[in-house]
Amino acid sequence: MANLDKSARRQKIKKGLRKRINGTTERPRLAVFRSNKEIYAQVIDDTTSATLVGTSSRSKSLVGETGTKVEISRKVGLEIARIAKEKGIDSVIFDRGGFKYHGRVKALADGAREGGLIF
Repeated sequence: MANLDKSARRQKIKKGLRKRINGTTERPRLAVFRSNKEIYAQVIDDTTSATLVGTSSRSKSLVGETGTKVEISRKVGLEIARIAKEKGIDSVIFDRGGFKYHGRVKALADGAREGGLIF
């Protein structure tokens, strides 16, 4: 793995994770994507290949928020939990998308747990 660039390494890790992680109707997958500026979260049912809920740091409810990227990520986690609860989704499987469970990804997960999602 030493010869791979960052994105190729992340794709390889992501592929290995997706072999084990699969969202169902009863327990969908909470997928996270982190870019340099923004963070995105989706709740996906893999049996029907449908996105049930999605939000990001660019959504209208969060666009005016100030703070560090980690603080905004936590708010995105709270927002995804709130929207998922409205749709009747209580428990999910967390998919970190090949990113380290650290920093913004961890903050989003903590925010989602704080909002009431179980994973």
